[in-house]
Amino acid sequence: MDPSAPHLIKTIAEYHRLMELPKPEHPLISVVKFEDIKRRTANCPASIIHHFYSIALKKNFTAKMKYGQHDFDFDEGVMHFMFPKQVLSIQAEPDEEFKHSGWLLLIHPDFLWNTGLVKKIKQYEYFSYQVNEALHLSDKEENLVTGIIEKIAQEYHTPIDTFSQDIIIAQIELLLTYSQRFYQRQFITRKIANHSILNQLDTFLNTYMTEDTLANNGIPSVQLVAEQLNISANYLSRLLQVLTGQSTKQFIHDKLIDLAKEKLSTTDLPVNEIAYSLGFEHPQSFSKLFKAKTNQSPLSFRQSFN
Repeated sequence: MDPSAPHLIKTIAEYHRLMELPKPEHPLISVVKFEDIKRRTANCPASIIHHFYSIALKKNFTAKMKYGQHDFDFDEGVMHFMFPKQVLSIQAEPDEEFKHSGWLLLIHPDFLWNTGLVKKIKQYEYFSYQVNEALHLSDKEENLVTGIIEKIAQEYHTPIDTFSQDIIIAQIELLLTYSQRFYQRQFITRKIANHSILNQLDTFLNTYMTEDTLANNGIPSVQLVAEQLNISANYLSRLLQVLTGQSTKQFIHDKLIDLAKEKLSTTDLPVNEIAYSLGFEHPQSFSKLFKAKTNQSPLSFRQSFN
């Protein structure tokens, strides 16, 4: 077995054993206090993949975490969410212990069966955000989140009955809804970082569209743009939606239409040639998009300048 390969964890009980925690009180869900994790960082696998949802509220984290290819040093009151089967790496100095505090909520997908959350949880895009896109909480938000997790923990430690799952599911859904609200707030309040992303996006698209790249490589995809900015596609689209009212795809299309207007008004190039130069495989697709954006066909727009 390749020692560098991620360590697979299929059950919550396996995670508890790996982290030297007591046996979980429920096979499909667990609420862990990070202070209770005894295993030293250096003795843990370099990276792990677990088959359950993970919601972490971290404070005072001394090690560096890597999610995918991105490093992140956690700060006070930071939340991070992971879908099942994502890779998480932890890097620390030899003999360094887990010195962070906070809460970790582990939810096996089977726990959500026959509940409304089984489909709804997949709609929360922040589960696919990268570590450097974690949710930074204010003191008030952190207290609220901690209160909800403590209620889940209280129910988790209560003997299971017919109401247990419904009560825990309701609290998880409340936690996810508040997290959605707090992310919305973060997009608005972290103006410097967000405007920096917008500037980088604008610079990249301007460069991409002023060279022969469009004609040779086609219209840039949302995924390509996100990779160039070193953020996830979902995070970028949500950020743009909040700040500009547009998705990433709409933002790219607006750039294309601006360039098309320039070519239509300042050159005599045929519409078909302009379409190909903008990365469209089919001129009809260009004409359709142009009309949708301007309420004019490319030819009508050109004629308005004559």
